[in-house]
Amino acid sequence: MSIQTIAVLGAGQMGGGIAQVAAQAGYQVLLADVDLARAEAGKAGIDKFMSKAVAKGKLAEADKQAALERITCVDGIPGLAKADFAIEAATENIELKKKLFRQLDEVLGPDAILATNTSSISITMIGAQTSRPTKVVGMHFMNPVPIMKLVELIRGLPTDDATYEATRALAEKLGKTVITSKDSPGFIVNRILIPLINEACFALQEGLGSAEDIDTGIKLGLNHPMGPLALADLIGLDTCLAIADVLHRELGDDKYRAANVLRMHVAAGWLGRKVGRGFYDYSK
Repeated sequence: MSIQTIAVLGAGQMGGGIAQVAAQAGYQVLLADVDLARAEAGKAGIDKFMSKAVAKGKLAEADKQAALERITCVDGIPGLAKADFAIEAATENIELKKKLFRQLDEVLGPDAILATNTSSISITMIGAQTSRPTKVVGMHFMNPVPIMKLVELIRGLPTDDATYEATRALAEKLGKTVITSKDSPGFIVNRILIPLINEACFALQEGLGSAEDIDTGIKLGLNHPMGPLALADLIGLDTCLAIADVLHRELGDDKYRAANVLRMHVAAGWLGRKVGRGFYDYSK
């Protein structure tokens, strides 16, 4: 399959990062969100992110401009119709993703592949919302997308070999290392990561240590580059809670039950770095 134009649905942190790496790899990118203004705000965020790389000498100004010129903001899903390959990067919400895939299926050509950046939701279930379940695949990027090298590919039960191979080839052209997971809640990375973050939340909830002590202990004691609570803030506490709830519901094991302190932070709107407050205060 020859892929020329990539649609990215969702212009937030993840979608913006995916659009950036696709454009830097030479693909034409159609970027959509709930409306044109949100898509344009996403492109502005990409510009800001790339400008930091230019300032650090990691990216040439000409290459930044060339990449930005390959990104076209469109007004909603209808504007994605000409894409060969679509990547959905919306909020980790089952009903929302079902709705978006039904709409993508209606708009994109019959040969287009529909990928989801979901970090926990069944690819088989998402594919069942479409008339092309053989062409639906999981393509889970890590955050921040331009920096993290991994892409986790997930085949739904009906996903065919041609779709998998085309998606793998695309991920590799984007400069990513690929691993493959079966279609099971959380896949590989979040099946292991979210319980770690959740256990750190329980440790904080029980007063085992401060957020700083817990994170420092894991960084220096386990040689992790970032502590689990700081990482949760980077991912987004709402996303962490959504994944924990999927694991708990789908696997039926109480060990995946979300800590109350995580649930309360989300209820308070303290979602992490993206809003300036999570387990840490980023407003200063």
